[in-house]
Amino acid sequence: MALLYEMVWRFLHALLYVQRTLVAWFRVHIWRWKRAVVGLLLPLALGFHNPKKTGPIGKRTSRRIRFGAEGRTLEKLPLHVGLLITEEEIHFTDIANLVVWCMAVGISYVSVYDNQGVFRRNNSRLMEEILKQQQELLGMDSSKYSVEFMKNGTDKQEHQVLSCQSMVKVLSPDDGRLSIVQAAQQLCRDVEQREKTSKDINVTVLDSLLRESKNIPDPDLVLKFGPVESTLGFLPWHIRLTEIISMPSHVDVSYDDLFGALQRYAVCEQRLGK
Repeated sequence: MALLYEMVWRFLHALLYVQRTLVAWFRVHIWRWKRAVVGLLLPLALGFHNPKKTGPIGKRTSRRIRFGAEGRTLEKLPLHVGLLITEEEIHFTDIANLVVWCMAVGISYVSVYDNQGVFRRNNSRLMEEILKQQQELLGMDSSKYSVEFMKNGTDKQEHQVLSCQSMVKVLSPDDGRLSIVQAAQQLCRDVEQREKTSKDINVTVLDSLLRESKNIPDPDLVLKFGPVESTLGFLPWHIRLTEIISMPSHVDVSYDDLFGALQRYAVCEQRLGK
């Protein structure tokens, strides 16, 4: 009888896994299908009222103007945005586009995170892709939206393009829970060596150990891409007051998708524990 129960349990568990996989697949593909239909029908709905054609240069210029103008229309703009990728397949170009768009609307800090550490291992590839998309999306104005890549554990730059206005930091699980463990171990050593007493340990002391740089604020907004309902260890200490917005996928994500999330953040009421 016990063997029968175990077989039934395993069968139900397999069905649950299949169900979750199918739901995730349909979410992503239905979202892409909706976007494709909107892109096809929108020009028809507008009635082609502007027959004047604009070349690639004109389109890029209008987009650059749109970035800055729309950023100024928001009631509040996050200072630090985290990009949390929960999907197994990662597209560097789409992530680079998100980073450049964040820079263009006026966001000063962008953190990029995945649970497998793909970005950390391919840091230089991400940098190259961001620089490439910078030139592609911003053109001659790219110098106005230059980016600085931050090394983990220091305040020093890893790569800089002209004058810095935005900072990008690549994160992995080592920057999350492991940092809390290491901070706790450091406090234990301080008590053991009588450099501190147990009464000296409080939230402020722990907070100072966990912060690599006083110049980088906590994320105001985290955009989570993918069907996984988890932050997967993304800076658990630093996102206590962070607004988290879920999006179906980072693949083929558009500027309108990003700006829609920024609009949701701008009107959300943050009670900050009250």
